[in-house]
Amino acid sequence: MTVNEIIFEIVVFLSNIIQCVTGFAGTVLAMPFSVMLVGYTSAKPILNVLGIAASAGVLLQCRKSVNKKELLKIILVMLAGIIAGTFLSPYLAGSAYVTYKILGATVIIFSLVNGYRFIKKKDGASLNTFSQYAVLAAAGVVHGAFVCGGPLLVTYASMKLRDTQEFRATLSAVWIVLNTAILFSDISSGYFTAKVTAMLAVSLAVLVLAVLLGNYIGKKLSKNAFLALTYILMLISGISLLVK
Repeated sequence: MTVNEIIFEIVVFLSNIIQCVTGFAGTVLAMPFSVMLVGYTSAKPILNVLGIAASAGVLLQCRKSVNKKELLKIILVMLAGIIAGTFLSPYLAGSAYVTYKILGATVIIFSLVNGYRFIKKKDGASLNTFSQYAVLAAAGVVHGAFVCGGPLLVTYASMKLRDTQEFRATLSAVWIVLNTAILFSDISSGYFTAKVTAMLAVSLAVLVLAVLLGNYIGKKLSKNAFLALTYILMLISGISLLVK
């Protein structure tokens, strides 16, 4: 493994620890650094598969809490956005400079908006129906292009899914369905080369360790402290992409 690939696995490890504690921030935190370390065409498919695996682990624990009505609505609206985001992927893969800037700006916006909502303890209840659907569609576009539409989906889900178990279970089910659709797109795009597949195998082993440690830490430390740290790290990672 190269130095960059080793650092990439460290990023996978740390981001998935945070994913276990916060429930959504793993990929959006890992993607900017991963793109810089191993490139878009390696980072996107690997992080997408890791997202499926991590979500499956959560869903196995709380599958009875899934809100089926909201699950169907989220999938249908986001799927339309994902189709648009996936269409953009080949263009992003061919222009590293443009990819860095778009992803950097997106992550910065996510960190600032969600950080503000976290500080003010706002759950977005003031959004009207049209705005709610617009947020879901935008989450789909970002997820299709960068596999990190989580923060936007969380903005919507916080209005509709009040119970913690229902929130975690429903969002995990969403990621399994939508990330699987992206997986087939990535396969057809030829992203899973021998090198990427080998990196994925290592990353899955790293993911298991991260989940075990993350679940342990999550029981010991404040979730609010980790959320605050997550938004700060997201901001730093976004800025690093803009100045690259």
